[in-house]
Amino acid sequence: MIGYLTETLEQIDLPADWIGIRAVKENSSWHAMRDGHPQQNQRGLNQGGMVEVLAQGQFGYSAVNQLSSEALRAAATTAYEQAIAASKWALYRFTPSVRPAIKGEYISPAVLPLNALSVADINDLLSKLCEQLKVSANIVRTSAIARTHEIESWFVSSNGAEIHQKLLLLESHLGAIAQASGVTQSRSDNGYLARSYQGGWEHFSGESLSERAHKIGQQAVDLLSAPNCPTESTTLVLAPDQMMLQIHESVGHPLELDRILGDERNYAGGSFVQPQDFGQLVYGSPLMNITFDTTAPQELASYQFDDTGAIANREYLIREGVLERGLGGLESQSRLSVPGVSCARACSWNRPAIDRMANINLEPGETSFDEMIGSIENGVYMESNRSWSIDDQRHKFQFGCEYARKIEDGKLTTLLKNPNYRATTPQFWRSLSQVGNGETLETYGTPYCGKGEPNQLVRVGHASPVCAFENIEVFGGAS
Repeated sequence: MIGYLTETLEQIDLPADWIGIRAVKENSSWHAMRDGHPQQNQRGLNQGGMVEVLAQGQFGYSAVNQLSSEALRAAATTAYEQAIAASKWALYRFTPSVRPAIKGEYISPAVLPLNALSVADINDLLSKLCEQLKVSANIVRTSAIARTHEIESWFVSSNGAEIHQKLLLLESHLGAIAQASGVTQSRSDNGYLARSYQGGWEHFSGESLSERAHKIGQQAVDLLSAPNCPTESTTLVLAPDQMMLQIHESVGHPLELDRILGDERNYAGGSFVQPQDFGQLVYGSPLMNITFDTTAPQELASYQFDDTGAIANREYLIREGVLERGLGGLESQSRLSVPGVSCARACSWNRPAIDRMANINLEPGETSFDEMIGSIENGVYMESNRSWSIDDQRHKFQFGCEYARKIEDGKLTTLLKNPNYRATTPQFWRSLSQVGNGETLETYGTPYCGKGEPNQLVRVGHASPVCAFENIEVFGGAS
């Protein structure tokens, strides 16, 4: 495919400063079971190409759902005309320096290939999991989902870029809803589709699956009779599956450089972070170390090159609480003159690449889980996100979880339902008082990070240890 696209590129005769072609082919399967009954067994193929043209300092784009040489050449002409038209209203003029001439390849590692299980095997597995979720008559809904994606992309450019990447992805979910005496509670496998990883069926197999399913069902039933989370300001301990949401909403999105530039203000919102904050802003306590890391082989958003061809490296965004870098590709870095990362990403062949988070991780500390809980006289421990609300500047938020336990005199005690907490982003992260060690580190992901006009849903990953925060307002909610 690289040779074919290069030949097509050589046939394009336009007075442009730079031309690039990105071809994408995605094979997907979706399997869903509800209460032991199949809800979805579907396969899909999505493929096409995006042509980018840089002319008179502006980029133009045109996408086609076929990869014939004729169609791609016609798309290049359309993209060139758009670039010329846009140059009349240019806010900033780019050079080809924002499109590096890189060559390379990346392929996801997988132990059990995505074609290792038949549709019958998958349905049988999901049906058994629904049975294991239904631990009592109080379970009124069970669900089990498994989805696979093989995404292959090729990128070539007029200045010599040649990149091939093949991503193998598996997304899964287990959930149970319990109901009794007018009370309804739900429990999931660390959140909806949180167990989404790069790799094969090894991420959705083994004896632990049955154990997890039974535990999810039992906890949903147990929550029915649990008291509501109390309303108080106390020490809050968050499990890694809730830290995923916390990092995503209050670190990932506010650090996106296009938000800071104002490009997303009318849709996804802006950010409380200002350009002058980089290198200066005390974002959190000295225990806060956040990295952008697409080198983790199993994390959902790993890759070696972003969708503009830039090499992706592991970088600190926040080090010892101080903001260092933003989440912005070469275009936004050029416009703002601040350091960023290789995170210009597109959700498919018919979208241009924009600033997106990828794998955003909180680095582990030195405290074991038992040591952390044992040091707390009064607090609340929470797991698994259930609801979220955050303002359009990513400053003030309120999050709810599925499951909580009271912490009293260094021990986990009473089960609590409907736990919620609220804070502002700087206040919250500056109250970070303990960070769990590597043994508490867990990795999750989400396939549904939305942004951009037209909208783009991309996959992101988050890894975090368990963490403790001081003097946080917690409260109960409706069942």
